[in-house]
Amino acid sequence: MKFKRFLIVAVSLGLLVASSNALSGTTSRQQFSIGYPSVACPATLNGLASQVSVASRSTKIYKVGSSSTKFVKSRALRVPVPGDPILVDAQGATPIVWQSRQGSWAGGTICSIPAASQWFVGGAADITARGKLILVNSGLSESVADVSVWSGTTPSTSKAVSVAANSFVTLGLDALAPGESSIVLRIVSRSGRLNAFVIDERGKGLRTLGGDLVSPGSAPSTELVIPAVPLQKRVANAPAQQLRLLAPGEADANVSVEIVSGDGRFTPVGFDQVTVKKGQVVNLPLSPSVKSSVYGLRITSDEPIVAGVYATVGRDFVWSSAVPPLSTFTMAMSGLTPLLVFVGDNINVELEVSLAGGKKVRKSVRGDDIAFWRVPNNARNLTFTRVSANTYASALQTSVNGFGSIPLYAGSVLTKSAIPTANIRVLNP
Repeated sequence: MKFKRFLIVAVSLGLLVASSNALSGTTSRQQFSIGYPSVACPATLNGLASQVSVASRSTKIYKVGSSSTKFVKSRALRVPVPGDPILVDAQGATPIVWQSRQGSWAGGTICSIPAASQWFVGGAADITARGKLILVNSGLSESVADVSVWSGTTPSTSKAVSVAANSFVTLGLDALAPGESSIVLRIVSRSGRLNAFVIDERGKGLRTLGGDLVSPGSAPSTELVIPAVPLQKRVANAPAQQLRLLAPGEADANVSVEIVSGDGRFTPVGFDQVTVKKGQVVNLPLSPSVKSSVYGLRITSDEPIVAGVYATVGRDFVWSSAVPPLSTFTMAMSGLTPLLVFVGDNINVELEVSLAGGKKVRKSVRGDDIAFWRVPNNARNLTFTRVSANTYASALQTSVNGFGSIPLYAGSVLTKSAIPTANIRVLNP
C-alpha cells in the first residue's frame, strides 16, 4: 500500500514537471519585434510656414495622404512641410516642428509616435478664437478619436470623430465649445495610428493677437512640473500671465503652487491652498516677483489635475506645458538655438551636442532648483547621455515671428511587439 502511494506521488510530480517544461518551452518560442515606429508631424494650415528638424539628410519621410507608401530621404536637415502632415522614420532621434505666421506668431513642439491619450491645456473657443485641433491618422485603417472638452462655465462634452485611413481632419476650437474663453482637451484613440495637435491662434477683426502650438501635457497627477515659463515686460493691453488648472476627476482639488527661479523657491501669496472645482477650468493670474526672465512651477494637489501656463511675449503668446521627468534620448536641433531650462532638487545632466562638420561637444549642466543652457547655433543633434532623478526640462525658442516652448521628452521611442506565430493546432484541434 505504501509503495502504491509512493508510486502515485512520483508519477504526479513527473507529470507536473513535464507539463511545466512544456509550457516554458512554448513561452520561450514567442518572438518579438523591436524597433522605432515612425513619428507624425502636424499639417501646415493655410497661411502658415512649417519646418521639421531631423537627425540627418538620410532620414526617411513620407507624406500622409500620399498614394505611395514609400518613404524617401529627406535630403535636408530641416524639412519644409507645405501642407499635409508627414511621417518621419526618426530611429530614436526626436524631430522638432516649428510653425509660424509671418509677422504674427511662432511656436514649436515635438513629433511623436501615436498616442492612446493626450491632454492639451490651452486654447480658446470664444469670438477671438481661430485655433484648430488637427487629428492625424497615419495608419491604413480608419481611426476613431473621442474628443472631450472642459471649459470654465459649461459641463464637459465629448464627441467621436472618425479619421479615414492615411489622412487628417481639422476641427475649429470654436466649434468644440462655442463662446468659451478657456478650454482643456483630451483626445483618446479608440483605434488606428492617431496623433493630435492643437494650434491656438487668436485675432480680432483684421488684427492678429498671436498664436502657439499647444504641446500635450502630462496626464492628470497630484504632482506636476512646468519647467519653463518666460517672464517679460507686458505689452500694453496684453493679458496677464495665467495658470490654467483642471481637476477632471470626481472630487474638488486642493492645489498648492511653488515658484522656482534663480531667486530661490517660494509660494506666492494666495497660492498655498487653492480650491479647484471638479470639472471646471480655472485661470489664476500669475505675476511672480523674480529677477529672472524665466521661471518654473511645481504644483501639488490632493487630487489628480492637469495644468498649463499662458504668457505673452512681445506681440506673441506662448503655452508652457507640464512635462514628464527627463530621460536619456536624442533630439534633432538643426536651425534651432533654444534655451534649455532644467528644474530639479539636484540637477546633474550630461549632454552631447553634434555640431556641423561632425564635431561632438560634451557639456555638464549642474545646479539646485533651476539651471539653464543655450544650444549653440551650429548644433545638429542633442543627446542627453545622463540625467539626474526627478529632473524636468523644456526649451524656449525665439524667432523673427514669435516665441515658443518645446517640451523635452522622447517622441521617437523604442517599442516591443509580439510577432504572431503559426500554430497547426488551430486548424487541427
